[in-house]
Order: sequence, then structure tokens, then C-alpha cells
Amino acid sequence: MTINKAMVVGATGGTGAAITEELVKRGIPTIAFGRSRQKLEQLAGRLGNPVHLKLAMGDAMRPAEIIAQAGNADVMFHCANVPYHEMASKLIPLGESVMEAAEQLAIKVVAIDGIYPYGRRQSNPVTEGHPKQPHTKKGKVRLDFERMLLGKRWKKARVMIVRLPDYYGPTANEASYLGSTLEAIAAGKMAFFIGNMTVPREYVYLPDAAAMIAEVAGHDEAYGQNWNIPGGGLISGREIVRIARGACGSSKPVIPLKKIGLSLLGLGVPVMKEVVEMLYLTEEPLTLSGAKYEKWIGPIIATPFEEGITATVKALQQANTAASVQASQTADSRIV
Repeated sequence: MTINKAMVVGATGGTGAAITEELVKRGIPTIAFGRSRQKLEQLAGRLGNPVHLKLAMGDAMRPAEIIAQAGNADVMFHCANVPYHEMASKLIPLGESVMEAAEQLAIKVVAIDGIYPYGRRQSNPVTEGHPKQPHTKKGKVRLDFERMLLGKRWKKARVMIVRLPDYYGPTANEASYLGSTLEAIAAGKMAFFIGNMTVPREYVYLPDAAAMIAEVAGHDEAYGQNWNIPGGGLISGREIVRIARGACGSSKPVIPLKKIGLSLLGLGVPVMKEVVEMLYLTEEPLTLSGAKYEKWIGPIIATPFEEGITATVKALQQANTAASVQASQTADSRIV
């Protein structure tokens, strides 16, 4: 099977933007679906406004709005997400909306998810068959999300779940642990690092993840299953910061945030308070096995951290410069 036409729901988010870019690069006609016209246009502009990319505005919580924009797409990538503090109330309704649209359209769905349902590691590396025994609220919600996606209520839509570890890359934003850290370093500002900075953990470079996701999405027999998308190895926070600082010449401090710091920040920023229960992953990290992917799909794509982090910081600096120029031009036009 090949992907004839794709729809990316949540196209302006971290994973959505990376997957949209990968699909466009492969020449696949793609519909980028999101709530913000401005963000969609910025995405298209960054990709060179390709003719085979269509922008579609809508609310992913409304199946009818997805259906109205889907055209004749045969694969839908579900990249839309919800903030941590809204996960319990909104994650499954969002997924149900996407699946109801897919059911009416009778198309395939590739749902992007993370490692929370696995709970504490019982083996390492973690295969797709690892017991799912989450002990956190968010892990339990994510497991219910998986059960909903793979449930028997969907007769016409076929779905697969692809699982990523923590990720980084030019499109990563505050929804990822590392996104805001690298953004601050690239901007020459003081930064925060969530969790332990000395324990090596797994991270995946988003362009690598997007390429592997696009690859598995093109295999008809891969649907109805979970697929791990592993990262490029293990790296500590200290090493990430060293590479990022070296890429931009920054010497501003990077402060680790643990339970007390996150709890204090959570008084004003609800999302930070919700991170506390997931800190176990920074102390007892798990690593995803890529054995199933390698056996059935192909080789793991793994950009070296030195290269990936450097490219991310450079891209973020370019984006900051472009934003500053645009803001200056806007201010000048108002004066005139």
C-alpha cells in the first residue's frame, strides 16, 4: 500500500508539523488541518508553499469539520493533543471525534502517542508487548485512549498507534519536555530543564520520527497494532545543554526543575504542576525497542545527537530572527 492522499489533524503542533513536512517532501498530496489560519500559513510558508499542500481550518473536536475538509484522503494522521492539565477531560473525546470522522470516511488512522501507558519498565528495551500497567493518572488516561482507538466499535476505520519517547526538533514546542529548553537556549535566555540532568534518557529527533511514521503508515498490514518509534540512543540533560550552548554560543544558566520547583511553578502555570507525577521517567527512564519496526518495516533512522541538536538550535535561531524582522516590518507599516 502507498499513501495516495494524507490528512494531518493537528498539523501545526510539534509532531504534526514534522509529519506534514515529511509527507510533503515525499510528494504526497497533504491536507494540513488546524484551528489557526495564521499558524497553518506559517507552516506552509516554511515549507515553500508547495502546491500539493492544502490548508484546512477546523476544530478537531467536531467530526463534521474534519469530514468537510478531508476530501478523498485515505490516511489520517491524528497529531492533535491537549494540555497536560486537560488530559483527563479532553483526550478521549478528542480521539473519539477523530475516529468518528474516520469511521464515516472509512479511512485509516495513524495515532501519535507516547510511552506513558507502559508504566514503570519491567524490561529494557521495552517492546510493544511490554505489560501496560500505568501507575499515574496520565498513564491510565492514555491506556484508556488506546483501548478506545483499538476498540471494536469502529467497523470501517482502521487504526495504528505509533509510540514516541521524548522528542526534540525544530517544530517541537512547549508540549515536549525539551522543546522549551532548547527554545530558551537558542534565544540566549536562561532555561529550565525538566527532571534529572545526569541520568541518560532516550530522545527521538522529530524529522527522524516523521520519516519512520510515514514509512509504517504506508504498510497496510501494520494497522490494528502498536508500533514503537525509537530514538537515536541515550543522552543526559547535561550533554544536551553542552551541545545546544555550543551551537549558539550561549552561556546563560540552565536550571533543573524537580518536584519542588515544578510544584511552585504550578501555582501559576497549571501544566507544570501536572508534570510532577511523570518525573519518575527522568529517574527511571525506559528505552523503546525498535526490533519489530526493523523486522517488518526497515532500518531505524537515527540522526546523531550532536547533529540533531545543533540543527534544531540553528533552526530556532533562524525562526527567531525571521519573527523579529516581521515584527519590525509590521511596526514600520503602522507608523507609515
